[in-house]
Amino acid sequence: MNFIVLYSKKDIAGINIAEELKKHYLPQIPIIELQKDSIVSENIDKDDRLKNFDFIIFATRHKSEKGGKTLSIHAPGNWRNADFGGKAGKICPTSALVIKYLFQKLKENAEKEKSDYPVTLECTHHGPLIEKPCCFIELGSSEEQWQDKKTAAIIAKTISDLQDFENWKDKNKKQMKIAIGIGGPHYCPNFNKIQLSQTSDIAISHIIPEYCLPLNESMLKEAIEKTKEPTNIFLLDWKGCGKSEERQKVIEIINKLDLKYERTEKIKK
Repeated sequence: MNFIVLYSKKDIAGINIAEELKKHYLPQIPIIELQKDSIVSENIDKDDRLKNFDFIIFATRHKSEKGGKTLSIHAPGNWRNADFGGKAGKICPTSALVIKYLFQKLKENAEKEKSDYPVTLECTHHGPLIEKPCCFIELGSSEEQWQDKKTAAIIAKTISDLQDFENWKDKNKKQMKIAIGIGGPHYCPNFNKIQLSQTSDIAISHIIPEYCLPLNESMLKEAIEKTKEPTNIFLLDWKGCGKSEERQKVIEIINKLDLKYERTEKIKK
């Protein structure tokens, strides 16, 4: 897969990840510095320097009010309002297989380095809005962690591992079911278990969290359209889909689209 890494000159964590990439993985991994913050670099995929690449990785900081250590991966986009870049109700294309592969590699590399940073998926959120498949890989969640070059090196190694993605895909794509996640909190504990499981045959692309419910048909259609691989199934974090009437609404919309769903607690992990 022909991929490229983008980072912002305004982002300490992104700079540190890029420095580790440049130190160990140039020239085989192309890297471009952005002038704006990544989340507001709208339509950056129209830049001529990116025209020959088919997947974009944004290497960035992760920020939260609680702070603390986090290594995270997610697809960008906005299910509702666009408070942090992008466009309201619009999400970016992504690949369920790439996200699964990177997430498993991130966990593996963190464990090899005996890192105490938790590894987690995040639901689909924030900008920018672009048309090329992409994902964010982030180091968080405060200044102390953004400056952590040892952990930035874990992310750099994970990005470099994507060079072997095609071999992994050739071995695994036939048995993989492509899923979209619905429900649960921002950091997706039930989806994490499925995405990391060596026995699960499910790869998850976009995730719609409970706080973005109530669900509507256009959200599901957007998720299907913006998943590179054909969607096979919806995964429901059942307890994280609101009250019974909200859960029933989710099922009704899925049935209307003539698609299948499973509850996360029923999936072998």
